Amino acid sequence: MGEVESLLAQTAREFQPQIQTRLRGFFGGMIRHYLPQAWVFTTETETATLRVDADGAVSVVAGPVPAPDVTIEIPTARLVAALTRRAASAVPPGPLTVTPHTAKGKAAFDYLRSRLGL
Repeated sequence: MGEVESLLAQTAREFQPQIQTRLRGFFGGMIRHYLPQAWVFTTETETATLRVDADGAVSVVAGPVPAPDVTIEIPTARLVAALTRRAASAVPPGPLTVTPHTAKGKAAFDYLRSRLGL
C-alpha cells in the first residue's frame, strides 16, 4: 500500500462514522442524494480512489475507478499536509487541479474542501 492510499484509508476510517451518523440525522435524505461518490486522487507517484457508498461506508482502492465524481491532482507533500493537518493555512502552496465530473461531485467537493484541508 502506497503512502497516499494509506493516508486516504486512515481518512476513510475517520470520516465513515461521521458520514453514517449524518445519514441517520435530520438531513440524512439530503446527504444521501449526493451518494455514492468516488474521488480519484492523483499525485506525482500514485493514484488512489476514495469511495463512499449509499450507506456511508468509506473505502479506498489503489488506482483510478471508471466514472469518478471528482479527480484531484495534487503533489504528494501537499496532499499529505492537507490530510494530516486538515487546515488550509497549514498546507504549503502549490498546484491543485480539481476536475468535477458530476454535479453531485462538484457540490460535495465544494462542501468538503475545507474539511480536507484543501
